[in-house]
Amino acid sequence: MIRIGMIIGDRYEIQEKIGTGGMSDVYRALDHKLNRPVAVKVLKQEFSENQNFVQKFRSEAQAAAGLMHPNIVNVYDVGNDKGVYYFVMELVDGITLKKYIEKKSRLTVKEAVSIGIQVAMGLDAAHKNNIVHRDIKPQNIMISKDGKVKVTDFGIAKAASSNTITSNVMGSVHYTSPEQARGGFSDAKSDIYSLGVTLFEMVTGRVPFNGDTTVAIAIKHIQEQFPSPSIYAPDLPISVEKIILKCCQKSPDRRYQNATDLIKDLKRSLITPNEDFVVLVDPDEEGATRIASDDEQEMIRNGNPQGGKTGEMRLNDTGTIGSDDQIKTVRNNRNSRDIQSSPNSQRTSNDKNYRDEYDEGDYVYDRSYRPGSKKRKDVRSDDSLDKIMILMAVVAVVLVFVIIAFIVGGHMGLFGAGTTGSSATVSSTQAAGSDASGIIVPDVVGMSYIEAKTTLQDKGFKVEKVDDNESSEAKNVVVAQTPSKDTRQASGTTVTITVSTGAHMAASDTASSESSANEVVMPSVIGLDEASARLELVEMGFSNSNINVVMVNNEDASLTDLVINQTPAKGTKVSTDSAINLEVSVGPKAAAAYVFVGNIEAPTENTYYTSGTTVNVTITAADGTLLFSSATSSFPISVIQSQNQAYTSSTTATLEMSFVVNTESGTVTQSVTRTVSLTQMQ
Repeated sequence: MIRIGMIIGDRYEIQEKIGTGGMSDVYRALDHKLNRPVAVKVLKQEFSENQNFVQKFRSEAQAAAGLMHPNIVNVYDVGNDKGVYYFVMELVDGITLKKYIEKKSRLTVKEAVSIGIQVAMGLDAAHKNNIVHRDIKPQNIMISKDGKVKVTDFGIAKAASSNTITSNVMGSVHYTSPEQARGGFSDAKSDIYSLGVTLFEMVTGRVPFNGDTTVAIAIKHIQEQFPSPSIYAPDLPISVEKIILKCCQKSPDRRYQNATDLIKDLKRSLITPNEDFVVLVDPDEEGATRIASDDEQEMIRNGNPQGGKTGEMRLNDTGTIGSDDQIKTVRNNRNSRDIQSSPNSQRTSNDKNYRDEYDEGDYVYDRSYRPGSKKRKDVRSDDSLDKIMILMAVVAVVLVFVIIAFIVGGHMGLFGAGTTGSSATVSSTQAAGSDASGIIVPDVVGMSYIEAKTTLQDKGFKVEKVDDNESSEAKNVVVAQTPSKDTRQASGTTVTITVSTGAHMAASDTASSESSANEVVMPSVIGLDEASARLELVEMGFSNSNINVVMVNNEDASLTDLVINQTPAKGTKVSTDSAINLEVSVGPKAAAAYVFVGNIEAPTENTYYTSGTTVNVTITAADGTLLFSSATSSFPISVIQSQNQAYTSSTTATLEMSFVVNTESGTVTQSVTRTVSLTQMQ
C-alpha cells in the first residue's frame, strides 16, 4: 500500500497522488539521491499478485525505457519494493493536451500543427525502435509550461518484433483506428490515425465520432465516412484539412506510411498553409488498368534507351556490373595476359574464339585448360553438346506438328471452336482493353441493400440510396443501379442504387421474399467479448439495438467477460431484423463483499493536530485492499456507498491518518491509526 510520506526503493519519497489509470497510479515524488522531483508509476495492489498484469507493467517500463527523445517522457528507473512494482519517470510540469483543448475550446492552426509536429517526432522515434504506442490521445500528450510537447503512457505499447502481432487492445475508442476497433493488426499507421483524430480535435474542438456506447463509436470508425474538419472549422487551410483526412483514411495503405512523411507535410503547411500539396493516395484508382499515353507507347515500340542498358550489363572479373564495352576491354586484357603467360603461346585464333564463345554463354570453363591437356573442368564435352542439340531439335519438331494439327483441327471443327471464335475472343479482348481506365462497377441488382452497399464500398465507390415505391420486388432489394454493371468508373464515384420499399409486392409473397432478402447464416460469437461480438454481428447486417446482452454468473472464471451462450444458435438462418440474445459471464458468484460507509472524524487524539491541517486519509482492509484514499483539511468526511466503490471480503479495516507538523527541530510526520468495521454491500 502506498502512503504519502513513505519511501520506496530507498530513495523516492511519495509526496502526492497526481493521476490514476486502469492498471496503475501515478505519484509525485522526490528523488533523494539526485534531489529532483520525479513521477512514480505504481502498479495497483489488486493487480500486483497477477503475473499477467505484472508482466504487462514490466513490458511498459521496458518499452518506454528504450526510448530517449525530447518528445517522449523519459523513464529513469524501474523496480520492485516488497511487492510494490513501480517505475520512475520524468516529471512534466504542465497539463495534458486534453485539458488544454478544453481550456481554449479550439486551438489556432499554427498551434495545432506545431503540437502535431512534436507528437509525430516522438512517434517517429518510437516507430524506428519498433515500438507502437497504440493509445495516442490528448490525455496521453503532456504540454509543459515552456511549451514542450511530450508523449507519455506507453500503457498498451508493445514491441512490434513480429509482423503478425495482433492486438485486441482498443485503447480509447474516440481515437482508435478501424483496424484496432476490429481487433485486428495494428502498427505504426494505427498511431498515425489516432494522431489525425487528435489533430481534428485540436482544430475543431470536438471528436469526429460520438455515440451512446463505446461499441457504437467503434462501429462509426469502421463504417462511417470520416467527416471533413472544415465543416466545423470553415477557415481551416486546405493543406491542414487534407493532412488530417490522409491520416484518418479507413485503409492503412492510404494513410501516411510513416511519421517522417507526416512531419514533412506538417512543416510545409506551416510555411504555405493554403497550398494544395497533400496527395491523397487511392490504391484502387492508382492500381487500375489505364491506356498508355502516346509517349509511353512510342517508348514501348522503340525500347527504353535507359532501360535497355540493363540487358547489356554483365558481371566483370571483380564481381561488379559493367557494360558490354567494359566487358570486352576486360576480356581482351585477359586474353592478352593468357597468351603472354601461357607455355604454349602459339594459340590459334580458333582457340581464342572458342573461349570467347563460351564467355558469352552461361557455361563455366576451366581457365587452366590448354589445347592438348587431358583434363577439363566444368566444360561440357562435344558429345554432350551434340546430344542436347539433338534432343532440342526433336522437341521442336514435335511442337511444330502439334501446332499444325491444332490449327487444322480448328478449321475442321474438331476442337469445337474455329477461326471465328478465336477472332471473336481477340476482338473482345481488344475492345475491353480500349477502355481499361477505372474500376469495374459490380452488379448489385437483386442483392439486399446492406449487401449491395458493402460490395460497392469495398470497391471504393460512394453509395446513394433511392427508394422505389412502385417496384413489385421484396423490401430492401436493389432493383436498379446507375452507373450500370461492368462499366469502368473512377474510384470515389457515387453509385446510385434504387431499392424497393416492398409497397407493391404481392401480399402472399411479402413475408417469404422479405425474409429471404434479409436472411443470413447466424455466426458463432461464443468466446468473444461483448464489444467484439457486437461488432461482428453489426458487420453482418444486424442492428446494434436488436442485440440484447444479459449478464450471468458462470463458475468457470476463465470465461469472465466472454459470451457463453447465444440465441439463435450458430448456423441458423435468421433475418437481419431479428433480435439476438447473448449471455455474457460475469464470473463465479462472489462471496459477501464489504465496504466502508460512515463518517471519518478529525484526528484530534493527536495533540499535534490543529484544525485546518491537511490530512492524508487511507482505509485498508485486512486483506490489503485499499478501500479509501483522500487528502483533506475539512472534517468530518462522509463516505457513502457507490456502485464503483472498492470492496473486500474482510469485515474490518485499518483507518490511517497522517499529517505534517512544523516544529522547532524541523518537519515531522504524525499519524493516527484506528480500526473500523465494514458494511456488507447491498
